[in-house]
Amino acid sequence: MKIFTSILVVLALALIVFNITLLDFDHLFEGNSVVALIGIAASFCAVCILLIFRMSKMIVEKTKDQ
Repeated sequence: MKIFTSILVVLALALIVFNITLLDFDHLFEGNSVVALIGIAASFCAVCILLIFRMSKMIVEKTKDQ
């Protein structure tokens, strides 16, 4: 499961970088830039959720060992 979440985090970070390249900083809230901003926000949320999931699995493993 650790490898799977690591792969998903890397993919989400790659999507953030890709969407940053799509931004038009002159017209940030128009056209494709809005779609890119939504993609960046969604990818950031995915990274946060995956990191929370990984931390919860670590806590479960530590409490199971005791």
